[in-house]
Amino acid sequence: MARKFTEKKLVVASHNEGKVREIRDLLVPYGVEVLSSKELDLTEPVEDGDSFVANAEIKSNSAASESGMVSLADDSGLVVPALDGAPGIHSARYAYNPWKEERDFGYAMGKLNLELGEKSREAHFVCALSLAWPDGHVETFEGKVFGALTWPIRGENGFGYDPMFIADGHQETFGEMKPNAKHAISHRADAFKKLIDACFNT
Repeated sequence: MARKFTEKKLVVASHNEGKVREIRDLLVPYGVEVLSSKELDLTEPVEDGDSFVANAEIKSNSAASESGMVSLADDSGLVVPALDGAPGIHSARYAYNPWKEERDFGYAMGKLNLELGEKSREAHFVCALSLAWPDGHVETFEGKVFGALTWPIRGENGFGYDPMFIADGHQETFGEMKPNAKHAISHRADAFKKLIDACFNT
């Protein structure tokens, strides 16, 4: 049996405002007040795990330990089999633009398109969600959504690689979809459903 979440407040262990907003939207029905690592000025731990699950647990444990509150961390990324699974757990690092000296997903998507060339464009997003308590207990769930990459990119919604990704059975990129349509099918929604069923629903 998974441990149930019974608190009124939750820390989302992320400094990514797009990700925090998406998780906050998903938690609205449960009446949970969401705070972010950025709001609480928490340390960003070194993510040196070898999987999405390992990195999510590093972040959730760090935030729970530092804040004394139950913390939820997400580690997610884009996996392209034709590129041996890249960018994978390095999806954020892959977006570093050396000319701008900052993370730049427009640059990252252009780089991906060039590297793929004529190779298969099949891809999937993975999301690991880890819920950690200050006493060290952790519950972690993984979700996926499969699709393909398109070029040129399309859409202003979402964040990260969303304007390049079309989920199987759909015509719009995640960047073109309305947030509620994306939330219904995304990798984060898949992991979130497993988390809610295990830890929130009585």
